[in-house]
This record gives sequence, C-alpha cells and structure tokens, in this order.
Amino acid sequence: MDMSTRKGQGWLFATAFAAITATSFCFILRALVIDNWGVDFALTETQKGELLGVGLWPFSITIVLMSLFIDRIGFRVTLWFAALCHIIGLGLLFTATGYWSLYAGTFIMALGNGAVEAAANPLIATLFAHDKSKWLNRLHAAWPGGMILGGLLAMGLDSLGGFDWRMKVGLMIIPVLVYTVLLIGRKFPVSERVASGVSYRTMLGEAGFISAFILAALIMLEVGRVFALSPVVSFGAAAVLALIYAFFARSPGRPLFILLVLVMMPLAVTELSTDSWISSLMTPEMNKLGLAAGWVLIYTSALVFVIRIFAGTLIKWLNPLGVLAMASALAAAGLFLMSGATGLAILAAATFYGIGKSFFWGTALGVASEQFPKGGAVTLNMLAGGGMLAAGIVGSVLLGAAQDNSTREGLKLHDATHQTMLSEQYLTEKVSVFGRYKALDEAKVAGASDADKAVLDGLSGSAKKDALKEVALLPVITCLIFLGLILWFRRKGGYKPVVIGEH
Repeated sequence: MDMSTRKGQGWLFATAFAAITATSFCFILRALVIDNWGVDFALTETQKGELLGVGLWPFSITIVLMSLFIDRIGFRVTLWFAALCHIIGLGLLFTATGYWSLYAGTFIMALGNGAVEAAANPLIATLFAHDKSKWLNRLHAAWPGGMILGGLLAMGLDSLGGFDWRMKVGLMIIPVLVYTVLLIGRKFPVSERVASGVSYRTMLGEAGFISAFILAALIMLEVGRVFALSPVVSFGAAAVLALIYAFFARSPGRPLFILLVLVMMPLAVTELSTDSWISSLMTPEMNKLGLAAGWVLIYTSALVFVIRIFAGTLIKWLNPLGVLAMASALAAAGLFLMSGATGLAILAAATFYGIGKSFFWGTALGVASEQFPKGGAVTLNMLAGGGMLAAGIVGSVLLGAAQDNSTREGLKLHDATHQTMLSEQYLTEKVSVFGRYKALDEAKVAGASDADKAVLDGLSGSAKKDALKEVALLPVITCLIFLGLILWFRRKGGYKPVVIGEH
C-alpha cells in the first residue's frame, strides 16, 4: 500500500471517527439533562425512559433504509444527510417547550445517528477488509471518547454555574461541525460488496426476510404506540414490509445471522439502555460521596475507550466469541454489584461493568462482518439496528418502568405498614408502551412535606437499585449463548473469518 493510499485511509477513518463521536455527544448530553427535563416539564420516570428510548430506536430506521441504498447514494451523501438531521434536531431541542417537542427533536437526531452508522460501519469494513474486528473496535472507541469529552464539558458548565440544560445540549454542535468540515473534498471508495462483484440479491439474502420482519415489527410497534395504532395494524404493516423485502431477497436469511440479531438485543440493552440511565440510577449513592453521578458514566467510558483501542490483540488470542462470552460475564457481575454497592465499592463494581461492555458493540459487528462479508452494509447495519431498537423501545423504557413499579409497590407497602395514604396523594395515572400505569406526580412531589419527601426519596433510591439488578440478568443470558456458539464452531473446525472468493 502506497503512502497516498494510507493517508486517504487515515482521513476517512478520522471522518468516520468524528461522526461516531457526534452520536455519542447526543447520547451522553441527553443522559445528563434528562433529570432537568423531568423537573422543567414534570415528566414521570417512564416518560424519561421514553425520551431516552427515542434517542435510540429511530436510529434503526435510517441505518436499515440507508443500508439498502448506500451502494447507490454513497457514503458521502449519507453522512451529509446525518449532519442535516443533527442540526435540525438540535434546533428543536434547544427551543423545546414540552414532552412532544423534546420527543421530536430527539427523534430527528436519532435518525442522524443511524445515518452515521449506516455509512461508518461498512466504510471501515471496506477500508480494512483483512482486520475488521480490530478496526471496527477502534472506530467505536469514538463512542466512549465522545462521552468522556461531552461529559467533562457538561460538568464543566455545571461547575461554572449560571448555565441551564440548553447550553449543555448546545455542546452537540461541536463534533457535528468537525465531521462536516472533514467531509469537504473527501473521496470515498465503493463498498467491499460492490468491489467484489457480489449481487444485490445475494446481499439481501444473507440477512433474509426473517431478520427484516423482526426489525420491522419492533419499529412499527413503537410507531403504533406514538400514533395510537392497534397491535394488529402494527404487525400487519411489519408483515407487508417483510414481504417486500422477501420479494427481492428470496431468502429467509442465514440462521447464524438471525441468532446474532436476537442476541445483539440484550447486549445493546445491557450497554446502551443502562448507560442512558446510569447517571440517574447512581445519583443517590454518588450524592453520599459528594460527587456528580455523571462521573460513573465518564469513568466506565474511559475504560471502554482504552480497551477498544487495544481490543484487537485480545480478539486474536481468544477469538471474538470467547471475548463476547467473557465480556457478558463481567458486565453481569458489575451490574449486580453496582445494585448494592456503596462508597468506593461503586468504583470496583463499575470497573467490571465498564470492562465488560467495552467489547459488545465493535466485536459483535466484527463477527457479523467476518462471517457474512457478502451481506455488506445490510448485515452489519441490521445487526446494529436491531440492537438500537431493543435498547430504545424496550430497554430504556423498561428501566424507567421498573423504577415506577418499584416505587409504586413501595408506597403501597408503606401505606399498609404506617396507615398512611401516600399512594393516593402522590400517584397519578399515565400511559406507556407497556399500557396504563401509576407513577409519582412530580408536581405534587415538589410540594410535599419534608417527612413525605424523605419517604419518597428513600423509595426512589431503592427503585433505582432494583432496576440495575433486573438488567444484570441479560448479560447472563448472552454469556450462555456465546458459550454455545463457541462449542458449535468447534464442531465445525473452529471460528474462522469468511473471505469472499475463498472456499
């Protein structure tokens, strides 16, 4: 490879890296202001979960749709579309007046995030075709790197004082401007699939219509919730979309890929949904230490950043599936320990969790890229889209709902034990993706007596720990699945990357 080619690779990697950094700014800054939104707009925990979720699931709309057409429109156009979505979404958030304007702005920014990944993942797989897992992990080091930088800048504003949440949200424009400048004049290659002469139908067939239906069903269920459609209508629309896909693909998909789509969902919930909530969940315990809860997310992100840069060595030694099994076990242990940790023990528990989640995203994408190279952008981005859908539609909302449920049941028990009527005083009825539920009325809580506030704060703190304990079960499941896949590959002669043209 000549010097000019290496230089071109470097600039393209830098562009993709900066774009991924922009998506992580969107993520962490939203996580750090979610409690501010809750106070300013009187949101329940479930509603906060819905706003955290809509920052994730629309990602799958653009990442899947762009994957179908990216070989025609190109990486450059896709990234310019992402920049436009980021700028429009930021403007809507900056001028938000309530739940639905926050929802709309977050939705559009998430579309931009999906477009970024739709371009970045296949671009890096194309540029570094013979070392995909290593370079996809390095690319996704931009995610924790952006969270560190965005988190420090936001907390810096807090330390200076006099800035509201809108100034924190405005920080998102920094990495967006960086990657748009890097886009100017850049020449992008065609994808690995196109360069190898693999047909469009073959690419679609690798993923298959079963995977398409899974993703379409999740998207339409959330769209149905927003627009009050019945589940029958949502599933019907998903079936139609899958049939259209089947007409072109003529394949149900590779069984291993379908399994990877399904296992990517609990992996993504473990990492992304937990990270969306982690600052809020750890607030009570971190307050006891006199520290901002955001430091937990920044600390674990620093671990992820360093580990992803050097992940290639461990992956070569242990193979990607072994790494994912180990990572799942560590994440499960860390989350369970965090649910009961106090004081400095929080740091130790967070270390386990941080090391574990480091390997999830990039390594899982690496497995898909290595096992299904003919699937091109579609297999890579369907896998990422499935993860984001699960994290946004189910995971983030589930963690919010778990807190509301725990607080509600705690109030009922307190009323029964102390002959009080706090449930009637402070609970109000709401509607979510999980149906009707009762949650704390934040306006009433704000006007509660000191004695009632002490009870409510104690129950909310316990609810946050319960939520962490529940999500810790997910990486236990993924660990068992990866161990099963290791045994399956051993029966076939061991895990080996698939190279187009080799038999």
